[in-house]
Amino acid sequence: MTRLKFLSLIIFFVASFNVQGNLELDKIMAGNDFIGHQPYAVNWSPSSEEIYFKWKHEGELVDPYYSYSILTKQLRKLTTVEALKMPVDGHLSLPNNTQILFKKNGCLLTLDKNTPREIIKKYANYSVEDFFDNKIILQENDNLYCFDVTNGTYKQLSNFVKGKQPNTTNSSNYLIEQQSELFEIIRSDNSRIKASIESNSESKNELSRFYLDGKSISWMRINNNLSSLFFSLTKYPDEKLTHIEQYVTKDGYTSSRNARAKVGSPQPNHEFFMWDLIKDTIILIQTNGLTGVYNPAEFLTEYDSKYKTEKLTNPKSVIYHEHGFNEDGTKFLVEIKSYDNKDRWLCYYDCNDNQFKEFNHQHDEKWIGGPGISGWKSQPGNLGWVTNNSVYYQSEETGFSHLYVCELTPNKYNSYFSEQLTQGNYEIHEATLSKDHTKFFITANKTHYGNRDFYTLDIKSKTLTPIIILEGNSEVSVSPDEKFIAIRYSSKNKPWELYFAPIKENANLIRITESTTKEFQSYSWRSPQVVTFKAQDGVSVNARLYEPNTDKKNGAGIIFVHGAGYLQNAHNWWSTYYREYMFHNLLADKGFTILDIDYRASEGYGRDFRTGIYRHMGGKDLADQLDGRKYLIEKLNIDSTRVGIYGGSYGGFITLMAMLTEPGKFKCGAALRSVTDWAHYNHDYTSNILNIPEEDPIAFKRSSPIYFADGLVGRLLMLHGIEDDNVQYQDVIRLSQRFIELKKKNWDLIGYPIEPHSFVQTTSWIDEYSRILKMFEEELIQ
Repeated sequence: MTRLKFLSLIIFFVASFNVQGNLELDKIMAGNDFIGHQPYAVNWSPSSEEIYFKWKHEGELVDPYYSYSILTKQLRKLTTVEALKMPVDGHLSLPNNTQILFKKNGCLLTLDKNTPREIIKKYANYSVEDFFDNKIILQENDNLYCFDVTNGTYKQLSNFVKGKQPNTTNSSNYLIEQQSELFEIIRSDNSRIKASIESNSESKNELSRFYLDGKSISWMRINNNLSSLFFSLTKYPDEKLTHIEQYVTKDGYTSSRNARAKVGSPQPNHEFFMWDLIKDTIILIQTNGLTGVYNPAEFLTEYDSKYKTEKLTNPKSVIYHEHGFNEDGTKFLVEIKSYDNKDRWLCYYDCNDNQFKEFNHQHDEKWIGGPGISGWKSQPGNLGWVTNNSVYYQSEETGFSHLYVCELTPNKYNSYFSEQLTQGNYEIHEATLSKDHTKFFITANKTHYGNRDFYTLDIKSKTLTPIIILEGNSEVSVSPDEKFIAIRYSSKNKPWELYFAPIKENANLIRITESTTKEFQSYSWRSPQVVTFKAQDGVSVNARLYEPNTDKKNGAGIIFVHGAGYLQNAHNWWSTYYREYMFHNLLADKGFTILDIDYRASEGYGRDFRTGIYRHMGGKDLADQLDGRKYLIEKLNIDSTRVGIYGGSYGGFITLMAMLTEPGKFKCGAALRSVTDWAHYNHDYTSNILNIPEEDPIAFKRSSPIYFADGLVGRLLMLHGIEDDNVQYQDVIRLSQRFIELKKKNWDLIGYPIEPHSFVQTTSWIDEYSRILKMFEEELIQ
C-alpha cells in the first residue's frame, strides 16, 4: 500500500470516528431541520390515481403539496394554483359509489369526468352533512337545509332559533283588548297581519320554532326520507378559567390570556331529542333507564358506607355521540358516555315503534378507554352500521380492544347477542368498514406490541389477511376505489417515508419519498433493542435499551420517562420523541446506558395495563421505573449509586415522584414541564384517573409530588415554559415555594419565557438539553 493511500485511509477512519462518536447537541436539537422533514397529510385523488401529501424541504417557509401518480410513478411538486384546486381539503364522499362531492373555497362541487363542476356557489358558513340520491344535506349556522340537485331548490329542514321563546302571556291582557276595542287603526293592522299569514303558504307550512335558550347544538342528523331529525343540545356552565402570563411582548407590557379550567370545574349538561318532521313534534329522549346509570362509583364507599347499598339520587350525567341512521332511515345509532367515564352505552332509536333501546353496556370501575373506544368523553368511539339491522363496535370486554358485530334483534329476554370478530392478546388500533360492507381494513399490534401491522378482515369468515407486516409502524390511507394503499412507514432508526402498494396479501411496498438529510444519514443511528423485564407484581414491562460500545461504557445509567401517560415509546417505529432519541444516541456515545420504559398506563398493552394507575399516579407507574433501575443494576452492571432519571410532562411528574418519594434511588433527575399537583391540572384527563378532588381527595394527595417535597435528597433540575397553557407554570412555582419553605438547596428552576408546553424555539431546546447533559455528566460520571 502506498504512503498516500495509507494516509488517506487513516483520514477516512478518523473522519468516520468523529462523525460516529461526536453528535453535536446544537444540531440534533434542531429536530426535523437536522433530520429532514417527513411527508404527512396524505390524501388520495378521487380517481385513485394520485397520492397527495405535504412535504417540506430545506429553505422553504411553508409546506408545499406534492402529488405522486401510481400510473406513471412520477413525483412532482404542485404549484400554488394546482394545490388550491385539489379536492382534498374539504368534505369528500362517494355517495352510492356514483358521485364524488367536495367543498372548495366556499363552493360545493362534484366531479364530471374528473373535472370539478360547481353545484352550489354560496359563500356562507355551511358544511355538507349528508347526501341522499340527488339531495344534498347542508348545515348553515344552526339549521339544516336540503339542496335538490335536479331542480336547484333549497329547502330549510329545521327551525332552530337563538334566544328564549317570547312570553305570549301578558298580565295586561285587558289593555291589549281595550286598545283593539277603542281604536280602528289597531283593528285594521291586526286584520292585515292575519290575512298575510293565511295567504303565505310558506308561513303556514313553516316548522315550529325551537328556541335554543342559551344552549348550543352539538350535532344533528336527518334520515334519508327527511322525516326524522335527531339532535343533541349542550348547556355550557360558567367556569373559572386559569390565565397565562406573557412577559416578552411587542409593547413591553405584560399581558394575560385565558387558558383552561381545573379539574372538578362545572361540566356541561347534554340533552338528546328526536324531531318528527312529518308530525312536527319534538321528543326529549329520556336515558335514565340505562343499565347502571344510578350506580355509585366504587371509590365513593371509601368515604361514605351508604354507597355500599344505596343508589345515586340522580342518574349520572352523560354525553351523546351520534353514529347515523341505517340504510332505510328507520334506526338511529347513538353512543352514550357517563361523565365519570365508567360507563359506555351503545343504543339505538327505532323510528318505527318510537322506542329507545340499549343493546350494549360497557362498564369499568376504573375508566372506559382504549383504541376505538376513546378515554375522552367528548370523543366518539368506533361504531357504525354493517347492514340495515347490524352494527359494529369496539370493546375492551376481554381485556384488549377488539371488534364486535351485533344484530339489533332482541331475543325473548330482550337482550342482544354480539359476535366477536377478532380475539387475542393484542389491540385493534384502527378498523374501517369497506364500502361494500364485507370486510374491515384493520391496523393492529398482533405480531408484537411494538408493531402496527395492516390487515383486511373478512366479516363472514372472520379471516385476517396480512397486507403489510413489517417491524415498525404502517400508517395506511386506503384509496377511494379500495384497490391501493398509501403508507407512511418508519422503523426505530429510520424516520417516516411515504410508500404505496396494492391491497393484496403480503404486498410489496414501492417507495415514493427520501426525506432525511445527508448529515443525518452520515451517522449510524442505533436501533435500540426492545427488552422485557418483570415488574414487582409479575407484569411484563417493555423498554427500549440504548447501550454504549463496551470500551465506552462508564457504568452510569439513565432512565427516560415518556410523557402523556397513555402513550407508547418502547416500540419499533420512529419515536414522537425524536429529539430524545437522538439525545440518547449522544448519551450512549458518551458511555451512558439508557432505558426508556413503557411503564404502567402506556398505550398498546390492553385494559389492565392502561388502568393500572387508577387512583394512584406515582404508584405502579413509578414502581416500573424502580424495576427498570433494578434491571440496569443487575443485568447491565450499572453502578447503583450512579443512576439518573428525566422526562417531560407526565415524565416530568414521574421524575418528581421518583426524586421525592424514593429518596436516594436516583442520584439526580431532570423534570421538564411537569405536573406537581393534579388538583391543578385539567378535568378531562385527570378525572378519569383520580376522579375529582372534592370527591376523592385521597387519590389526589397520594398522587401529587407537592405533598412529598420534604423527601428531596438528590439533585433536581426543573425546566418549564412560562407560557405553558397545558401544565401551567404555576405548578412548578408552587413546588418551588415548598422547597424554599422546607430549606431545600439542591434544586434549580429554569423558566423559558416564550415557550408553551411543547417547545418551539431551537434555542430553547438547546439550552434545556445542554443543562440536562451537564447535570448528568457532573453527577453520574466518576
